[in-house]
Amino acid sequence: MSQTNSIVNIIIAGLGGQGVLKASDIVAEAAFRAGHDVKKSEVHGMSQRGGSVASDVRFGKRVFSPMVPPGQADFLVVLAPDQVDANRAQLRPEGTLIEPSAVPESALRNKKSINVASLGVLSRGLDIPEDAWTAGIRAVLPEKLHEVNLEAFFAGRRSGEDEGHEL
Repeated sequence: MSQTNSIVNIIIAGLGGQGVLKASDIVAEAAFRAGHDVKKSEVHGMSQRGGSVASDVRFGKRVFSPMVPPGQADFLVVLAPDQVDANRAQLRPEGTLIEPSAVPESALRNKKSINVASLGVLSRGLDIPEDAWTAGIRAVLPEKLHEVNLEAFFAGRRSGEDEGHEL
């Protein structure tokens, strides 16, 4: 997907406690480090553990609003299976849905890293250099979580390659 002059709209959705906000912070940080203007929304829904949570991230040459317009998400990253249908209407017709099954849990040392693994899948469809992603992960997460989350990111980045899946 070419995003040279357009605004890229991303929604990350899941349940409280799954790292939706951390994932959106990492996307925003990576996009900023890649030289984009970035806006990120606050939480929609309940941020308590187990409640529905969604966060919008928009980036491009110049972004004025942090909110993804209804039905205009280029990418919808969903971390909980029961949140796919609840958020699908946010995706534009040609948009890309990244479901929780995009990265098998068996590929992860820690299943709590599914949020960062999903960003690895997302990264394949965005014009953001790999080093901006890894720097974003290091900037947002505590040092003790860097290794396991970098492993998860690269597991997500590799997922689907064997089958020739493109984003």
